[in-house]
Amino acid sequence: MPDAALFLPDGRLGQILTINPGSTSTKVAIFHGEELVFVTEIRHTAEELRPFPLICDQFEFRFKMISQALTQAPLDLGALIAVVGRGGFTRPIPSGVYCVDNVLVSELLGAVHGHHASNLGAPLAQEFALKAGIPAYIVDPIAVDELDPVARVTGIPQIHRRSIFHALNQKRMARRAASELGKPYEEVNLIVTHLGGGITVAAHRWGRVVEVNNAVEGEGPFAPERSGGLPAAQVAEMSFSGQYSLAEIHKLINGRGGLVAYFGTNESRSVEEAAASGDESSKLVLDAMIYQVAREIGACAAVLEGKVDAVVLTGGMAKSRWITEELRRKVQFIAPLLIYPGEDEMRAMFEGVLRVLRGEVVPMNYGDVPPVV
Repeated sequence: MPDAALFLPDGRLGQILTINPGSTSTKVAIFHGEELVFVTEIRHTAEELRPFPLICDQFEFRFKMISQALTQAPLDLGALIAVVGRGGFTRPIPSGVYCVDNVLVSELLGAVHGHHASNLGAPLAQEFALKAGIPAYIVDPIAVDELDPVARVTGIPQIHRRSIFHALNQKRMARRAASELGKPYEEVNLIVTHLGGGITVAAHRWGRVVEVNNAVEGEGPFAPERSGGLPAAQVAEMSFSGQYSLAEIHKLINGRGGLVAYFGTNESRSVEEAAASGDESSKLVLDAMIYQVAREIGACAAVLEGKVDAVVLTGGMAKSRWITEELRRKVQFIAPLLIYPGEDEMRAMFEGVLRVLRGEVVPMNYGDVPPVV
């Protein structure tokens, strides 16, 4: 039976459009009631994107591509009740569902807080919503910040830690784990590990992410595309060696670090296959990545003072039996291990809007919410 909150006054089931821009593609999905009835991934070639120096310059191009794709979709404009876009680099804000307003769109298109393809999510959602006369939302953007004050302090006063992580998938899987444990998300302590191109390990205390590594800026375990934490003095020496520009150093930390730096690939499966075939260097690096993930999980257990209801593994690499079983062996003493392979960002965004429609949460206006400091 479809959720009652999704019915229109005339008795029809409503539809929700979700938009998720990535660096070389845009995913679009339509939910009719709670059923996913349409999903497509529009690929953007390097040649197509070359005329656009900045991500914001791609707005009209992507809007046109999405509009063309939707001509083949079972979209009923009269039944459309909301549009939700992927949240990008916002200012630091609490977790939740946000109404897309002009302040949010202006900051994202201006890349005020950082450049990322997901910055186009809210502007694209707003454009479609305005045409249909319905609200547009974002859910748990990557800059969600719920860190404890003590977690922000570093050993250098001019540097403080920032919260940038896979908030959308982390929060969704945390709620799923809490439901499986038979408790509200706000009443459990969880350690959630997103195993993707970047790896983030977060301590969820009673519904808040009070500690998480910022993989974009070089914290935590190394990953397929991230360097992870590095000896700071050696990074400083590389930076002033004259062999690298600042942009190249940033790229080594985020984009060309981790498995890419060692093997020229971000495909963990190929490294795993090489390790299984007897390649010792592949096995060593893969084991080192798993070791660092386990170490970060242990650190989060200390943050939660050992009171952990479950350790959750999610993301693309959670499909790997090698990786998950090695992590199970290392961390199962902390708490039961729950494994939710992959990620479903489109459904995560849909579920955020559904919580609004059910009256479980009240959406916030981005422009009215002060930044977390």
